[in-house]
Amino acid sequence: MGAVPQDIRREPTLDEPLNPVPEPETPPASAGSGSSTPPPPPEAPGLGEQIGATRDAGKRLIGAHVELARSEFGDIADAAKRAAVLVGIAIAAGLVAGLIVTVGLPLFLGEAIFGSIGWGILLGVLFLAALAVAASVTALRPGIQASIGRPFLAGFLVSVIVGIVLGLNLTNRGWAALADTLVPAMDAAYRPLVVAVFALAVIGIVIGLIGGAMAGGSGAAIGGLLGGLLAGVFLGFLTAFAPGLRVGAAIGVAAGLITWTVGMGVGIARGEFDTEALKDRFWPARTIEATKETIEWARKRMPLSRRS
Repeated sequence: MGAVPQDIRREPTLDEPLNPVPEPETPPASAGSGSSTPPPPPEAPGLGEQIGATRDAGKRLIGAHVELARSEFGDIADAAKRAAVLVGIAIAAGLVAGLIVTVGLPLFLGEAIFGSIGWGILLGVLFLAALAVAASVTALRPGIQASIGRPFLAGFLVSVIVGIVLGLNLTNRGWAALADTLVPAMDAAYRPLVVAVFALAVIGIVIGLIGGAMAGGSGAAIGGLLGGLLAGVFLGFLTAFAPGLRVGAAIGVAAGLITWTVGMGVGIARGEFDTEALKDRFWPARTIEATKETIEWARKRMPLSRRS
């Protein structure tokens, strides 16, 4: 009754681990395992085989580079062709645009300023003709001594005077007043034209006849007579009608351009063509003279040995 109760909890001993490590399992021996010898290594290639393999590899490498270069140059050629076609299209478009501007601008100005496309064509042709003569004179200088500035100034003055006179219908008013005095019974619609043509034709015949006679010979006198007659009739028709401001200005510009061109032509005809002056401009005379002097100087410094 007085004995101490025993503890039913059992503690592990100190030399017994809490988590024992399992022992490694040994793989079972295979049934057919035994001592086997490894296969013998392959034989090393010979020198000739190695050289051939290297040569083949080099050929394949070179071929690959050639194919790459061929493909790349083909792409470059295609790109160059496309670029050339596009550049050609761009140049053609620029030429067409310039042609449109060159042709269309005079037509537009003729319609906008002078009221007719025909004036644009006529004035454009006259301006290009004057420009061509001026460029020719400039290119052939000093062989040609014709002036460009003075005929241009004369043409400008003629253009202003003719434009003002015809634009304000001054000649028509003058011929109308003269016709009312001389032939009052004639129809008023035709009186200025008839009087102008008759009067200027007579004046032109007289001037042309005198000028032809002074030039010499009966043939020249007849030619002057016919030329004066045609000029007088033309000026009579030109000055008899009332063109108005726009048409009068167009006629003035045309008269100025014609005066400029004719003035340069007269200067070319009067002056002589100096061939020597033109040759000196395009001939390297100073270089030739300097070369000759240098050759002469060298001969004096290094005389040639005389033959025995």
